[in-house]
Amino acid sequence: MSLVVDQDQLFSCSLCVEGLKEPVALPCGHSYCFGCIEGAWDQEAEEKSLSSCPQCGETFCPRPALRRNHMLAELVEKLRTPDVQRSSVSAAPLYAGPADVACDLCPESRRHKAVMSCLGCELSYCDTHLQPHYNVPAFKKHKLVPATRAARLHHSMCSRHHKPMEVFCRTDQQFICYLCAMDEHKGHDTVSAAAEMSHRQKQLGTSQQNLQQKIQERKKEVKELREVKETLKNSAEAAVEASEQMFSEMKASVDRRHSQVKDMIRQQEKTAVSQVEDVLRQLEEDIAQLERTHAELDQLSHTDDITHFIQSVQSASSSSGPPVLPSDVVSTLSSFTQLREDVSALRDDLDLVLNTPWTHTESPADVSHPAEPQTREELLQYSCPLSLDKNTVQENLVLSEENRKVTREQSPRQYLDHPKRFLLYRQVLCKEALTERCYLEVEWNEGEWVYIAVCYDDIDKHERFQSSFGFNSKSWCLRCLGDDCWFTHNGIDTKVTKPTSYTRDVNTYRLTSTRVGVFLDHKAGTLSFYSVGDNTTTLLHTVHTTFTHPLYAGIGLHGPSDYTTLKSLRSNYTKAVTHTAEVCKIW
Repeated sequence: MSLVVDQDQLFSCSLCVEGLKEPVALPCGHSYCFGCIEGAWDQEAEEKSLSSCPQCGETFCPRPALRRNHMLAELVEKLRTPDVQRSSVSAAPLYAGPADVACDLCPESRRHKAVMSCLGCELSYCDTHLQPHYNVPAFKKHKLVPATRAARLHHSMCSRHHKPMEVFCRTDQQFICYLCAMDEHKGHDTVSAAAEMSHRQKQLGTSQQNLQQKIQERKKEVKELREVKETLKNSAEAAVEASEQMFSEMKASVDRRHSQVKDMIRQQEKTAVSQVEDVLRQLEEDIAQLERTHAELDQLSHTDDITHFIQSVQSASSSSGPPVLPSDVVSTLSSFTQLREDVSALRDDLDLVLNTPWTHTESPADVSHPAEPQTREELLQYSCPLSLDKNTVQENLVLSEENRKVTREQSPRQYLDHPKRFLLYRQVLCKEALTERCYLEVEWNEGEWVYIAVCYDDIDKHERFQSSFGFNSKSWCLRCLGDDCWFTHNGIDTKVTKPTSYTRDVNTYRLTSTRVGVFLDHKAGTLSFYSVGDNTTTLLHTVHTTFTHPLYAGIGLHGPSDYTTLKSLRSNYTKAVTHTAEVCKIW
């Protein structure tokens, strides 16, 4: 058994808790640093006349003279040499940290790290206190295991038999001792704990291989995605550079054309001004000549010589006419006017091209869209329940039937002020926003004037013309006026075929009506209007654009009659028998 020297414990000062410096020994036998004990006694002398040992409390009177302990000083000095320090560090036990298992026999203040745990003693030992288990015969039968936090001793011993739990019962999935295996676990599938560990290590290896394979697959996916990301960035950068170059070229072309037009105007101006100046000069010369002639005639009027008078009057009346302004000057003025018109038309064309939505800028998720439905049965699959918004209805319109019916009346209603309410035109919006695929139908009596529209929520509600469906950039409208139909957007009309009229008899009621279906695919930017019969649909007009905000269905009533009704679309379409008073409906 080798002696383990703990330098920190044996050769440290209890006052500064560091290695001894100039060690001195008191009469009681305890050793301190010379400076530490002198300082302690100096402080103690201010309170009382006696000096005492800080560890055992023995008092000394008078205060003893302290002398250097040469043997202890030499020993401390030798332990401070590198070779001795390395030997001491390698041999000295380590103190237990927060994550370590501490020795159960070490003092509480200086517990060393345990290296082994005994299942028989149910204690953990450091190297020093473990030695009896190697040397004492009574301890040699004890089971030693590495001391780790995972090896909980009270979990490693059978609480019933106080034996090590070295058997694993697969039937009950728990550790047991040999006595348990022969008793209540008799007949169960039992193996040694080491065998179970080996079996589970193999399973763990398989799991690790599977995880490793998944890790490799994920790394491959990450690599591919990074390559895609890099490709996207490079492609975008190339597109930006190309667009910058092309826009620079277009700007240079515009600037060059601008310079040419300006030079042409200035050249025409110079030529025309020169011609005008020539005419002005001739006119000024003619004026001077006429003034001279006028003076001569004034003198002639006072002469008495008849012959001279007649000859002079005859020569004065034979003067030439005034100069004429060249026709080129007039044509130059006309060309300036025409040039302004041409430049204005070029600007309008350029604005139209630049303001046209670029469908190829859509994200890849929006490129592919489902096919547009072709039959009425397919369209009705996208029917959506709508209700009219009472906050948008104009004062000459009245809502009823749970806001699914709107009636136009002559006398205005006193509605509360609301920023969404239409003020000038008899119009109303639906409350529900349309952001996906949606289908609705509008039915009205022949001869009525109906506006069927979809628009953004921030459409103007107050200004004349701008707040009318179709006469702004925020609404798309089919206007059915009498016998004619137009599709209108941003004030531009497109004539379309009138919806099919049909007649049907239901018992004693006769209804002649016109019905239009509206199909919206918001993501695809498609808006289609259909003429709807009993079981047929005929495409009237389709517009392709890019919708940037949610849309709202809208109805405008502009007919001459006093009573017009609209009903909102129901999600499940059914044929209805209606009275002639209900002349316009939305299904």
